[in-house]
Amino acid sequence: MGNIVSLRKVAKRYTRGKEVVEVLHSLDLDIAEGDFVALMGPSGSGKTTLLNLIGGLDRPTEGEVIVAGEHIDRLSGAALARWRARHVGFVFQFYNLMPMLSAQANVELPLLLTHLSAAQRRANALTALTIVGLADRARHKPSELSGGQQQRVAIARALVADPTLLVCDEPTGDLDRRTADEILGLLQVLNREHGKTIIMVTHDPKAAEYARRQLHMDKGALVDGQQVS
Repeated sequence: MGNIVSLRKVAKRYTRGKEVVEVLHSLDLDIAEGDFVALMGPSGSGKTTLLNLIGGLDRPTEGEVIVAGEHIDRLSGAALARWRARHVGFVFQFYNLMPMLSAQANVELPLLLTHLSAAQRRANALTALTIVGLADRARHKPSELSGGQQQRVAIARALVADPTLLVCDEPTGDLDRRTADEILGLLQVLNREHGKTIIMVTHDPKAAEYARRQLHMDKGALVDGQQVS
C-alpha cells in the first residue's frame, strides 16, 4: 500500500503581537494507507496543529501537505472544503452533537452536502450506526445517551460519508477508562476490519497502545516512533 499522507518540510508559524511562534519545524512525515497512528506529546508540542494540517482544517506556513493524492496546501478555500467532506471524518474529544436531533439525524448531517436522497441518507446513517453498535438507539437524542454512546454517534457521523481517513483529537479524553477502552476497541475494529486509516492525537499511553504505530512530538518536531503491532 502507498502513503495516504506525506508531509515535506512543513512549518507552521503564528504571529502574536510582535512575537512569531513556530509551532512546527520543517517536519517530514509519511503515513501509509491502512495505518493507525497515535500522535503523542506534551501540551504545546504541536500534535493538534499537525492533525489539523492533515485534516485540512489549517494550512502550513511552508512545505507540502499531500493527503489522498492531493496537494491540499494548494487548494482554494472552497475546494479544500469539498475535499474535506469527501476524504476526512473528524472525531473530537467533545462530541459536538446537535442536542435537538436524534442520533440518526446527527449522523446524517454530513450527507446534507451530497446529492443523496433523503431515503438514502437515512439508510447510510443506519448503516453507520449499525457499525458502531447503536442501531437500536437511532431515535434517541444525545441527552438520552451515555458519554460513550454519544462518542459512538460521533464516530458514526465521521464514517457515514465513507472517508479516506479518520482524524481523531483526544477521542477518549472525556470518558472513563472502561468506556474509553470500548471506543478505542471500536477504532481498532474500524482500522483492522474495515481498512480505515486513523490518525489519533492522545496524551494517554494506554490509548496509544491500541494504535499500530506511535509517533512522539516535542517542541514542533517528531522525536521518535514506535511500531506497536
